[in-house]
Parts: sequence; structure tokens; C-alpha cells
Amino acid sequence: MALILRLFTDTHGFILDMVNGAGAWSYLILFVVIFCETGLVVAPFLPGDSLIFVAAAIAASSQQTVLNPWILFAVLAAAAIAGDTVNYWIGAKLGPAVLKNPDSKIFRKEYLDKTHAFFERWGGLAIILGRFVPFVRTFAPFLAGVGSMHYRRFLAYNVIGGLAWVGLFQLAGHFFGALPIVQNNLSLVLIGVIVITLVPFGYESFKRLRGARA
Repeated sequence: MALILRLFTDTHGFILDMVNGAGAWSYLILFVVIFCETGLVVAPFLPGDSLIFVAAAIAASSQQTVLNPWILFAVLAAAAIAGDTVNYWIGAKLGPAVLKNPDSKIFRKEYLDKTHAFFERWGGLAIILGRFVPFVRTFAPFLAGVGSMHYRRFLAYNVIGGLAWVGLFQLAGHFFGALPIVQNNLSLVLIGVIVITLVPFGYESFKRLRGARA
């Protein structure tokens, strides 16, 4: 329990100690964390953004020789893509069971129909940009599966979103993670990145809303 708590309160120290203690097994641990955050609807609280950012900063440091930036990117991207894939199929398999209870307070058929329509219209944008928003990146693939989004279409957005998410945060951590001002204000930096990535989505939503009113 103490280790899990430290993952949230001292991500940098946690990963650094993990690298020094677990060596190359650190890749597997990082894979599992990212996979669980994106692949299990019960684990949206895991710190994906900060984990990628800090791991990249440590990989770029000359003080350690365990984490290779290229291998790190491959491992984390694979975890993100695999996690969303599993999450999608969990939603897809649960869909029929959910539809058997049309009177469900949470999963009414009309809600599922709206979810399907939403992902047919916004699917790519929602899944790709949803990667950069905590909680949203965990539930979006699940709802895509429940809403029966075509898998090939979902897979394309999944791969693009996974590569973009890991790539952006790893690049940011690689070049800026070692700066004292960044390390001392990590939460604010991550929030700023999330806000920036949501600007195109917000602008597109505003245009659609204005067009609908007109």
C-alpha cells in the first residue's frame, strides 16, 4: 500500500528507486501500470501522464544506464495500445449482456444508442484527444466497445492516439523533465499540456454547437 501511495506522491523517487532496484524489469513494471490505466475501467486513477514524463526524464539522465529512451517508448506505446484494445473488447463483450436489461438505470438502450452515434461522429477525435485527459482515456475505449464502433476504425485511432500520447509526454520529459522549475511544478506542467491538447477539441465542439444553433 505504501508503494502505491508513493507512486502518486513521489513519482520521480518511486521510478528512480525502481530502476536502481529492479533493473531491466522496470520496463515490465512500467508496462503493467500503463496497461492497467488504459485497459481496466477500475484503474483510471493510475498516474499515466506523470509516469511517462518522469520515466522519460530519468531515461534521459546520464546517471542511469537501465532505461533506454527508444526501448522505453516502444514499451509504453505497446502498453497504451494493448490496454485500449483490451478495454474495447471488454466493452464489446459486455454490450450484449447490458442490452438484455433495457430498464437498467445506468445502461439504458437509448444511452447505448446515443453512445454509438457519438462515437460514429466523434470517435477518432474523442479517442485520440481523450488519451491526454485522465479518466477519459480509460472510459473512451470501453464505451467505444459498448457502442459497437467498427474495430478497424477504432484500432487506427487507438494506434495514433497511443503513439501521440506516449510520444508527446516522453519528448516533454526527455527535454524538460530535468529542469528544477519543472520538477518543482510537475502537476501544473501536466495540467498545462492537457489544456493545450484540448484546445482543438474545444474549438471543433464550439463550431459544431454554433452551427447546430444556427
